[in-house]
Amino acid sequence: MTTTTTAPMHTSSSLRVIVAVDAESAARMAAERISALIRTRPTAVLGVATGSTPSPVYRALQTLRRTEGLDLTRASAFALDEYVGIDPRRSQSYRSVIDAEVTRPLGLDPLRVAVPDGSAPDLVEAGRAYEEGIRSTGGVDLQILGIGHNGHIGFNEPGSAHDSLTRTVDLTPETREANARFFDGRIDQVPTRALTQGIGTILRAREIVLLAFGPGKAAAVARALEGAIERSSPASALRKHRAVTILLDKAAASMLG
Repeated sequence: MTTTTTAPMHTSSSLRVIVAVDAESAARMAAERISALIRTRPTAVLGVATGSTPSPVYRALQTLRRTEGLDLTRASAFALDEYVGIDPRRSQSYRSVIDAEVTRPLGLDPLRVAVPDGSAPDLVEAGRAYEEGIRSTGGVDLQILGIGHNGHIGFNEPGSAHDSLTRTVDLTPETREANARFFDGRIDQVPTRALTQGIGTILRAREIVLLAFGPGKAAAVARALEGAIERSSPASALRKHRAVTILLDKAAASMLG
């Protein structure tokens, strides 16, 4: 059972907020939306995120693949970001994470799955090439997002321009501390920079689904949905988009008015 509310709007955008019983229920909803898209358009382009928030979505898609024959072999996918300077073979690299959680278990063609090249000698050119890669496929049909404790989407930290494109960014200490859990708790091992899709890149997706779980995300969610649309809250830019669904568990929704 879910309850649906509409966050206070300060623009003409269309945004749906769904508060699910728990994270697994929200993840199943996201997976079902992706499944519906793939069944309608087998060659759809997905925007995929990493981290603990989207992981249950990918598990739910595995279930749909096993029980309902969901076929993703003709779909394409673009990852949001990658650490700068990390060996892509390391388990903490987002290329490795996407391969382990998305490409192989969901049966995607590895040649159709792209991750920003954080090891490129020319990161400016790497960002430009990634933008061109997205454009050449016709653009992202559905983008999966999480939200950081400070409101970041992708690695677009507070202060990021809402029309920014794929580029190199410096990670805040807060973000690096949050990600230290993937590096055995050692923040000194967390890279200090990343190559990320920009907010402007994300907003070009035809549809966006953002998920947030747990009380630690409640303040960022409330600010993004009910505060001012401003650079200090990167996720607030989603209210400029015409097709956004926010999937929350009760804890992440606890500070909404």
